[in-house]
Amino acid sequence: MEYILIFISAIFVNNIVLSQFLGICPFLGVSKKVDTAIGMGMAVAFVMTLATVVTHLLQTLVLVPLHMEYLQTITFILVIASLVQMVEIVLKKVSPTLYQALGIFLPLITTNCAVLGVAILVTQRQLSLLESVAYALSTAIGFALALTVFAGLREQLAMSDVPKAMRGMGIVLVTAGLLSLAFMGFSGVDMGLRALLVR
Repeated sequence: MEYILIFISAIFVNNIVLSQFLGICPFLGVSKKVDTAIGMGMAVAFVMTLATVVTHLLQTLVLVPLHMEYLQTITFILVIASLVQMVEIVLKKVSPTLYQALGIFLPLITTNCAVLGVAILVTQRQLSLLESVAYALSTAIGFALALTVFAGLREQLAMSDVPKAMRGMGIVLVTAGLLSLAFMGFSGVDMGLRALLVR
């Protein structure tokens, strides 16, 4: 039941983009087309999950035993940068069209605060390795879901008659705010599940 709570909470209630406001740059930049959003979501999911596993192991097996916790942030950034380079090389070989579509946003996963934020949140909450993987995977799914839904909304907005004063980034930000409010409606589900867990 604890893992179900982690999944529902990370995907819907505490969505990394719409609730915690991490990863806004790719959320606004890559959300013009659904295909690109899905590709970016999958790339972030892979990097986020793998980075969380590696950083969790580094934290528990190297940094804490050697009392070098002060190197946490720089170590995590180096791990994430290495993983992004690996994803970039693989995407270039496997799917050149997706690689071209992601453009500058693929290297920006390195500086995506959502990936680093999840790695740091996992260590702060002192989750086990399995709980860390569940949290990272569900957070990545939540990121991809928010990105894909937002891309679909932006595609619809492109075909709509938007008032002249709201065209461009204005209507995009208003839509993002409304989507964030919609996801806040899931907080009741989270409270209900927590009440069931206590019983």
